[in-house]
Amino acid sequence: MRKLIAILSILLLPLAATAQFTMMEPASWEEAFANSEVEVGATVEVVFTASIDDGWYMYSNDFDPDLGPIPIEFTYEPNASYELIGGPKPIKPKKKYDEVWEGEVSIFFSKAEFRQTIKVLNKDFKGITGMISYQVCSDESGQCIPFDYEFEVGGITVTGEAKSIPPVESTPTPVEKPVVNTPTESTPESSAPVETNPLGNGQTLVPVEEGGETNEAPATTPVAAEQTIGRKVISYEEGVPVVEMESFLTDPTQGQEKIDYWAYMIAAFLAGLTALLTPCVFPMIPLTVSFFTNKGKKSHVFFYGFSIIFIYGLFGAIVAPFMGPGMANHLSTSWLPNMIFFAVFIVFALSFFGLFEITLPNKLVNKIDQQSDRKGLIGVFFMAFTLVLVSFSCTGPLVGALLVEAAGGQRLKPILGMLAFSSAFAIPFTIFAFFPGLMKSLPKSGGWLNSVKVVLGFVELALAFKFFSIADLAYGWGLLDREINLAIWVTIFTLLGFYLLGKLRLPGDSKLETISVLRLVLSIITFTFVVYLIPGMFGAPLKALSGLLPPSTTHDFDLQAMIRDGGEGGHNNIADLEGCEEPLYADFLHFPHGLSGYFAYEQALECARAQGKPLFIDFTGHGCVNCRKMEDNVWAEKPVLDRLREDFVILALYVDDKTTLDESMWYISAHDGKLKTTLARQNMDVELQRANNNAQPYYLILDHNEKVLVDPIGYTPEVSKFIQYLDQGKKAFEAQQKETLADQGQ
Repeated sequence: MRKLIAILSILLLPLAATAQFTMMEPASWEEAFANSEVEVGATVEVVFTASIDDGWYMYSNDFDPDLGPIPIEFTYEPNASYELIGGPKPIKPKKKYDEVWEGEVSIFFSKAEFRQTIKVLNKDFKGITGMISYQVCSDESGQCIPFDYEFEVGGITVTGEAKSIPPVESTPTPVEKPVVNTPTESTPESSAPVETNPLGNGQTLVPVEEGGETNEAPATTPVAAEQTIGRKVISYEEGVPVVEMESFLTDPTQGQEKIDYWAYMIAAFLAGLTALLTPCVFPMIPLTVSFFTNKGKKSHVFFYGFSIIFIYGLFGAIVAPFMGPGMANHLSTSWLPNMIFFAVFIVFALSFFGLFEITLPNKLVNKIDQQSDRKGLIGVFFMAFTLVLVSFSCTGPLVGALLVEAAGGQRLKPILGMLAFSSAFAIPFTIFAFFPGLMKSLPKSGGWLNSVKVVLGFVELALAFKFFSIADLAYGWGLLDREINLAIWVTIFTLLGFYLLGKLRLPGDSKLETISVLRLVLSIITFTFVVYLIPGMFGAPLKALSGLLPPSTTHDFDLQAMIRDGGEGGHNNIADLEGCEEPLYADFLHFPHGLSGYFAYEQALECARAQGKPLFIDFTGHGCVNCRKMEDNVWAEKPVLDRLREDFVILALYVDDKTTLDESMWYISAHDGKLKTTLARQNMDVELQRANNNAQPYYLILDHNEKVLVDPIGYTPEVSKFIQYLDQGKKAFEAQQKETLADQGQ
């Protein structure tokens, strides 16, 4: 809902988002057998449970594995004492239409559960061991992280007689990538030395001696491990190098940032000032001043303002537990809350238009108002409470928008938002009550107050369709495609422009003989916005509104895709550049927007040295949503593309690509003592050891001595900030090159 506030740019400031980079582990696992006792020949379930931190979600395994995100995978160590029945079954995951991947994904929030059925074959069964490979992401922080978790489940008693197991012939199959197939009823044990055994959705059975990641080393000796990603061998275990890597970073805390609440609080403060200009609130200012001038004490004025702030702050504290990250996730996956918000915003809009008045129950308001007659501070407090209740019909939509925007943020966010909103709301009452002479400078109440409310009604009406769009996309109703949503918005804001010019009148409006300069300026802004929307009907991307409109994939004419398909390419062919080799893994890994680069560290570094350019490293992943957002919305901008193409040699390290490398590239990491056999695990090891980070996207700019030139950054949706980062890296590199030449006496 950050973009919900952004559309109110006439009233509020745009919100900024920052990310925090630390070594994180947002999910923890537990595993156990569903029963403590089982008979030979019977089946039993293994229950895998993950606890997921607030603000994070985990991908399940019951969606199309080719869509983009990485499904969770379970790998089991084969054992003759049991047999797998089918694959791991996810328990009640949430379905969500993902605009980035343009399809439905299946995810877990807070808690994930999978159940694997096994058949016990003899009394020697002690348990099962294996590995879970999974991905967790956070929309709030803009991070995606792949993990591997090794499990061992035991503690079960086996009764009954052992049964013979007939041998089954099978042909060894090389392990290249995880196999995702339809679950089979059962998978017999194979005596082959290397076996890939499809067991279900997202599940591969691989003997750990060959294909799994384990501390045990293979018999063959890798010969060139230390030459591939800038690592050094510190020892050997059974012929396999144990490798450690020197950090790119000179400071372990480099690249870390603190979450910034200031932008949100400023937006909330401006919303509070806007609420003052509504007909429910503005007329209350002279009434309050009159009370403190005739009856009240000046010493009570500050307590009155404090009471308003306290009431709103208390409300924020009450709703905070319900507006945390789980609420944002629920909004993105369920149709019911979105349709409720759609209906509520429509009702608020109709109320602002003057169709009816929304008020709290009169009995409640009167009861509180009676308490305001009490003497002393208690009466002052209830007078403030009465103001809050009476003004609800005008402040409710603004407060609701702020709280919905806070959903998915830190739990402190709703409290801070309400404190900022109420401060703007309370300060004018306090100032005018303490200095009643200032009342002469206020404009008189009149029809302009109703106009403010009607303008807010148009905005509420437009925003209502955002919630309908989320439900429509999630469930594939096809009722609100992009062009239909745009047509509705063009109509709404055209009517708003005519209203500001006095061509439309609604209940409560005064007849306008002339229009003010302010109304004229606002009408110009509104019609300009309408003109901006119209090209979107024909496929223009309208990037400023990408989060509020349905995705371009729902549009019949996608101009952005056509332009991108016909756009120019990247660096010529990178193999034609002097001193640069053809990139490894380019047959299955690619850069967006015609860019060219590398996917192996040493190759990229050598090319950067040959070309005299800094090295730009992109830690990314196939299933990283925010990596795709960066590529589509930031990298796609011409100033960014030009810089990446001309000023840097680009390296993309995919931390979730399961390609198994040649044995000569295998090594044991000094970081965790595990054998790294795949591209994903080696690239993640690079990020962990050398960048002190495990989240994606994450960007570094290195010199030819492998030192970081400027502080690393992560998800940065602001194009200007990303350009600034690239420019700083280039300038630092050029300055360093000049110093090097000077030291060499050139």
